[in-house]
Amino acid sequence: MTVLLEVCDLSVSFPGGVEALRGVSFSLERGDSLAVIGESGAGKSTLAHSVVGLIGAPQARGSVRLNGAELLGADAERLRSVRWSSVAIGLQGAPFNPVASVGAQLAEPLREHAGSSRAEALRRAREAAGEVLLDPALLDRFPHQLSGGERRRAMLAMTLVLDPELLVLDEPAAGLDPVTKHELLERIAALATRRGCALLVISHDLPAAIGLAERTLVLYAGEAVEAGTSDAVIERPAHPYTWSLVQAYPVMSTTKDLRPIRGRSPDPRAVPAGCAFHPRCTQAEAVCHERRPVLEPSRERLVACHFGGVKELLRAVDLHKAFRTGRTVHAVQGVTLTVSHGEAVGVIGASGSGKSTLARMLAGHLAPDRGSVMLGDAPVTASSRASAREARRRIQLVQQDPWDALSPRLTVQEIVREPLAIDGGGDAAAQRRLVAETLASVGLPSSDAFLGSRVHELSGGELQRIALARALIAGPAVLVADEPTSMLDASEQARLLVVLRERQAELGLALVIVSHDLAVVRKVTDRIVILEAGKIAETGSPEQICSDPQTPIGRRLVHAASTFPAARSRDPAPDGAEEGRTPSSRA
Repeated sequence: MTVLLEVCDLSVSFPGGVEALRGVSFSLERGDSLAVIGESGAGKSTLAHSVVGLIGAPQARGSVRLNGAELLGADAERLRSVRWSSVAIGLQGAPFNPVASVGAQLAEPLREHAGSSRAEALRRAREAAGEVLLDPALLDRFPHQLSGGERRRAMLAMTLVLDPELLVLDEPAAGLDPVTKHELLERIAALATRRGCALLVISHDLPAAIGLAERTLVLYAGEAVEAGTSDAVIERPAHPYTWSLVQAYPVMSTTKDLRPIRGRSPDPRAVPAGCAFHPRCTQAEAVCHERRPVLEPSRERLVACHFGGVKELLRAVDLHKAFRTGRTVHAVQGVTLTVSHGEAVGVIGASGSGKSTLARMLAGHLAPDRGSVMLGDAPVTASSRASAREARRRIQLVQQDPWDALSPRLTVQEIVREPLAIDGGGDAAAQRRLVAETLASVGLPSSDAFLGSRVHELSGGELQRIALARALIAGPAVLVADEPTSMLDASEQARLLVVLRERQAELGLALVIVSHDLAVVRKVTDRIVILEAGKIAETGSPEQICSDPQTPIGRRLVHAASTFPAARSRDPAPDGAEEGRTPSSRA
């Protein structure tokens, strides 16, 4: 196909040092479709405005070519000749002139650019309204007399009246109810296919964007960080920002709770050096602070990341563990498991399936008989060498029973501070401040009375959160939580899960939750692994495991998961029958 739109190294800056776009490049062929997604402030609307010539030199630099002709720096007459007829934009907010009827405004491009008569322009405007499912009778009204959805449809009709080669839609479904949005997006897709026009869709609404476009470009702080087919980018995101963006989006196919992206988008007046995403990234290293990554091929798409995308953080390969106490018990047999930066993985199974043994091996508390555990490039072992101790410090285990895990001889302050004392980091006053801050982060007080308490004086919920605080104060990269809610009532369980989610998002932790409770695991994890007799029986997303388990053990776990049963109803006794008896039971 012939290239219709070619954007090369487009940068846009505004007074006050605002860098809205920084070196964005992409192309669109005739009939092609591209979605541009990202958070508010990523530069999406600036890109849309630049493509149609609403932003030009000196604010815009680089190149924007439509049918081979340069639009940046083009004079007003040249830009006027291509707008509406060659490229049309549906602006965010559907702006209309409040003192002109909607029909007159739809007819205006036809009269100004095609020289149509008033009658012919109004006739074509009515046809365009019908194409986007807008009642033509509404065209006699003023904009304020239409609903938001009707104004959106009217704006779409206006962009279509001259059959443009390129349609630029900026937030085409923003503010619409789900039913109207679905109908409008279906209509846009059908019209674009029938007319053969190219689509450039600008949106923070991920389903709306990818539903209209075959390819997706992800913007962050004015830069392209990932580009590829929409299916690949959304279903298997590679860049850490894209991964976080997808995790934060609410969709019906996701069973887990939402996870916000930690930190905030950068001020466009002070974009960080190196990779702009590094202050929010869970896997950032020194090179990310120093050098700006290039958008280059990785994982069958383009990714701007020094590591090619989200890195594997923890890898366990072919783990085996047997216990011999009169007879040999094969607790774990050939388990291979990976956990990426910032990912939450659930390991579930019945009692005796090997979950706790696996958790202890992942954390380096138990040496496998065969196989290996790696944290990045460092082996995780039970050795006492300094390198092994450092690897184990970065993987913290929250054990199943806090009464067994926490020393009854130590106070709360001593329990939580112990990892700092072992590492010898900071003076006593700094350690006390960090203990208080960490306790507060898990919802516990830091009063002298509480800090001086001992295990037997506290509830199970408090002990679980103390165990979590003790693990977090060490600054881990991976948190392995073994049955963290098994001994808690529903309220304490919910409270602990909220704390876990918040700390994971804030600290960028990778999380492994070991549990027999599928209802709990599905709320906080991205992937579930089912163990049976020490082996992996099934793995998949929480929604796939819960809706369509592929193995007998998976189906049993789903069937046994906690649900509220339907209330039992008692049918009224048949006429002449007493409660608890049938008529024939009477003497």
